[in-house]
Amino acid sequence: MADVLASTAIRDEALEKAARLAEWLRSDAAERDKQGGTPKEQRDALRSSGLLKLLIPKAYGGDGAKWSLVLEVTRILAAADPSLAHLYGYHFLCLVAPHLAGSEEQRGHFYRSTVVNNWFWGNSSNPLDHGIIGVREGSRVIVDGAKSFSSGSPDSDVLAISWHDSETGDYYEGIVPTSRRGITVVDDWDAFGQRQTGSGTVRFHQVVVEEEEILHTPYAGQTVFSTLIPVLSQSILGSLFAGISEGIIAEAKQYTLREARPWYTSGVERASDEPSTVRRYGELWTEHQAALSLLEKAALRLDAVWEKGTALTEEERGECAVLAAAANVKAGETALLLSNRIFEVMGARSTASRFGYDRFWRNARVHTLHNPAEFKLRNIGDWVLNGKVPTPGFYS
Repeated sequence: MADVLASTAIRDEALEKAARLAEWLRSDAAERDKQGGTPKEQRDALRSSGLLKLLIPKAYGGDGAKWSLVLEVTRILAAADPSLAHLYGYHFLCLVAPHLAGSEEQRGHFYRSTVVNNWFWGNSSNPLDHGIIGVREGSRVIVDGAKSFSSGSPDSDVLAISWHDSETGDYYEGIVPTSRRGITVVDDWDAFGQRQTGSGTVRFHQVVVEEEEILHTPYAGQTVFSTLIPVLSQSILGSLFAGISEGIIAEAKQYTLREARPWYTSGVERASDEPSTVRRYGELWTEHQAALSLLEKAALRLDAVWEKGTALTEEERGECAVLAAAANVKAGETALLLSNRIFEVMGARSTASRFGYDRFWRNARVHTLHNPAEFKLRNIGDWVLNGKVPTPGFYS
């Protein structure tokens, strides 16, 4: 009973913190979207919130929460600011790399160090980018090159990085301080959406990766459990999409009630009384609820799979991957649908640049291209039709 009460208290506190933070982020999210760059003040607010240790097991000083709670917090933040939500979700995606592919000692070290130092993790690990080459020098590796799509790298404390071995071509991952000599974070992200995620370039010049910083299980020798990274990534981005949908509905509602005008032949005095407008809100909310239900179902399955650890079977992993992919596809399609059709209920004046409502579509569009729905749907269809679970890969 005590454990249940403690878990409930952690959940309630995390959701309350997330809601307060989201309210603050919402106040200038549209303006910051126009500015781009690194949201230093907002990142520091996430540091101060205590939410960066939410997933870390209690044995290492964390809150011991489940993935489903992390994803819910990500969704709450995304409703206000998808860029900050992305940084928050990917903090955990990088943080668990030693849990999945490191030794027991590495797992404990990086979890404890994150709690003690309140580290904000960044990413410079892109498996499809062969831009970093590692050269063995005794027990350590010297890496050179550059990585693209390094989300969260600006203002991070540590980086999850990857490279390909100069001799074997094998793929490796490691964890290094962002401040290490030879690392240059280039804030050159210029996509039209997710403009404050810092998903640009990191350059490496003769960067030393010590033996204890190299994750002990390279991709070629991974366990079933250690192949969960793409499932986690798709779950995080699915929550991001759902948050975007929530943010769209919330802001459009306020605009419709306060600013929108009824069509002159509608016969009503308020836009909120126009039957077609009311119906559209019902339709769009229903679409969002369908996506949200699927995401929540997938999150519960992920919780169960995560608890399995190295005992996880290929079948269990595959079924979780299919559900996460389906939830991601549905949430992404819904975010794109809502961010387009919501203007129909707000009217022409809502397209004024001062409102910044176009950011919802831009943010959704950028990340729905990250891992194309077409290939996720093929994996899902092969499981439904032929009973084949997805082959673990960098994006499946």
